[in-house]
Formats: sequence, structure tokens, C-alpha cells
Amino acid sequence: MPEEISYSVRRVKRARRVKVRVDPHHGVEVLLPPRVPLRAAGAAVAELAPWIERERRRLAAVRARHAPAGTLPYLDERLALVGEPGRKRAHRHGELLLVPDDETAPRAIELWYRRAARQEIAARLDAASAAAGTPYVSLTIRNQRTRWASCASGGAMSFNWRLLLGPERVLDYVVWHEVCHLRHADHSPAFWRLLERHCPQWRPAAAWLRENGPALVL
Repeated sequence: MPEEISYSVRRVKRARRVKVRVDPHHGVEVLLPPRVPLRAAGAAVAELAPWIERERRRLAAVRARHAPAGTLPYLDERLALVGEPGRKRAHRHGELLLVPDDETAPRAIELWYRRAARQEIAARLDAASAAAGTPYVSLTIRNQRTRWASCASGGAMSFNWRLLLGPERVLDYVVWHEVCHLRHADHSPAFWRLLERHCPQWRPAAAWLRENGPALVL
């Protein structure tokens, strides 16, 4: 008998159909439109069970390939984890990431990535904004589950720190995507033309993120 798949359910106001997501960190999640009965979640998981197992294996392989055991990805680099007794904060030393040697390590690592993300993203955002002639007003680093970045109408920019777990070209693409939204709030043909002009290699980067984004977790 196949193993029963545990899952969570989330109602999504704008959803038009049942959707199943596989996330290495949060597990299997079923997104339900408001009026769809709860039993539809179980039916969808049962129907997609073979795909769910394949997706779990694929994402695990992506993580293992992207960050071998004992390391963490940092854009196109790999940092070796070194636990140090008494350490309170994570600190990078060359190709090493020095972390607390206790249960506080995961939180310390995330805080380090958040600090690094602000530096990496701010530099790229400043350069892209200046090149496009579209100033922004603020930068916030977040940890959203399904959104990688956003651009508010007033120019407030938000980015997910987990982008640092992916390739550098993917981060560059996401920054340019949001900078182009400073001029075109929608995904009109004018938006895509602007993105194409400033980031001509955006398509493979977008495809990589769409395919492998769920694997970008610690």
C-alpha cells in the first residue's frame, strides 16, 4: 500500500482551480478556490500522488546538486559550514560560513543571509534603477513563501532573501524584472520589451526559477 501523503490546505480568493504545490520546507500544499469543497483537496492529492513523489525526488536532487552536504549555496558559490562553540552570529570567512554550534544555527544563518541579501540586492537595484532612469524609494528584504519580489506603485521594492540560494543570473533577472515595473506596472508588451532590452537573457533565468524555486530553502 502506498504511503499516505500528508498535506495542508490554503484558501486563495483569486484562485480559479485546485492547485497542488510541493515545497521541500513546507511539504505538500493544496490551494483551493473559495467555494470548492474541502474534500477536493484530498481528491487532488490522491490523483497527483505519482507526480508528488516524482517532484519530491526532483527537488531533493536539485538541492543536493546545488548544495552538497555540509555546504550552503550563495549565488554561484558554495560555502562550507563550520560550527563554532560559543558563536552567536553567522559570519563569512572566505569560502567558510562560521555558525553557532548549537540549535541557534538555523536562525543565525537566515539572519546572515538577510544581511547579505540587502547588500547584494541594493547594489544591483541601484545600478539597474540608474540605468533605466527609474528611481525607487525603499528596499525591504522579506521571507515570503511564494513571491520572489514586488514593486509597489510608489516605488517601494521588496525582495526575498532566498534568491541568494539560487544562481546569480536569476537574482539579476528578478532585480531587472522589478525595476521594469517601476515604469510599467503591468505585464504589457511594453514591459516585456523593456525587460528584453535591459536583460536579454531573462527567459532561461525565469524558467530556472519557475522550475527550481521551491528547492531554494535552507
